[in-house]
Amino acid sequence: MLSTIFKKKLSDEQLANVFVNGVLEVVDKGFSEVTLLIEEDPAFITRPNLSVKNDGHFTMIVIVGNIKFLQDNFLPNQLHSLEPLIIQKLAGIFDMEETAFDKLIKEYSSFMTRVNHPSKSTLYSMSKGVFHKYKLNAHQDDYFRNLDCPNPLFLKRMDEVMKNFIWNWDAFFKRYKMVS
Repeated sequence: MLSTIFKKKLSDEQLANVFVNGVLEVVDKGFSEVTLLIEEDPAFITRPNLSVKNDGHFTMIVIVGNIKFLQDNFLPNQLHSLEPLIIQKLAGIFDMEETAFDKLIKEYSSFMTRVNHPSKSTLYSMSKGVFHKYKLNAHQDDYFRNLDCPNPLFLKRMDEVMKNFIWNWDAFFKRYKMVS
């Protein structure tokens, strides 16, 4: 009861800042562990050689996945004002024009939807996106390599990893309240 009364109030602008900084921070802190987990995964017969400096695809996959999850947590009118602020802030961080960054978001979103077809799970699309963007198929056994799809055991482990990069809206809304 008291926690409801004393929730910190955030504007869309403040939420966009918190969201962008939080998502980028978790990628910066976690990508090196992700590369290690992928390189040591028993599903691969040859070891993928991922560079911790090559986090661009991973960053975009996490950003796009988290933007998709916004739809599950906000009303359409809230999304209408929040998404452009997030795009604006991310474009500034990556030193891109907003329209170019928005196009990049749409390209990654389309790619993730395509590699995840027919599933509609955003989490699965993130895991499959990592698999395809980092060309991990080349490191699988012949059976899965010829199918051009991830080993389901790897995919299950990757789903567990990717859960750590999804914004926890339940915890957020326990501490914060949105104001117009």
